[in-house]
Amino acid sequence: MESNIQEKEWINYLLAKPCSEDSFPFGPEAHVFKVFGKMFALIGYRKDQLEITLKAKPEDVTFLTEEFKEIQRGYHMSKKHWITVRCSEDVTMSMIESWIDNSYDLVVSKLTKVEKMKIKE
Repeated sequence: MESNIQEKEWINYLLAKPCSEDSFPFGPEAHVFKVFGKMFALIGYRKDQLEITLKAKPEDVTFLTEEFKEIQRGYHMSKKHWITVRCSEDVTMSMIESWIDNSYDLVVSKLTKVEKMKIKE
């Protein structure tokens, strides 16, 4: 029950990002979030455990995976640029929001000028 509430909070926060879209390109078990076709988050369950996968700077990936037992290098993603965070009472919503913001900003920084302008509209 708790993970369903957490999942809904994550989804609402992700979809509130400008120009954010969601889809299920890998099947119903992997909820993907993109901005202008570029993925910035993925929510899914592994071994009945809610997880979110987010883009991060390589130095942040190293720091976060060493600092938190709930964070590992991206599951089925580039281990250098992605983290997977397991839902736990030690990981607060504000922490998740901060990591989502960072992931979104990293992806937006690589968009074209036209796409960036549409986000600001």
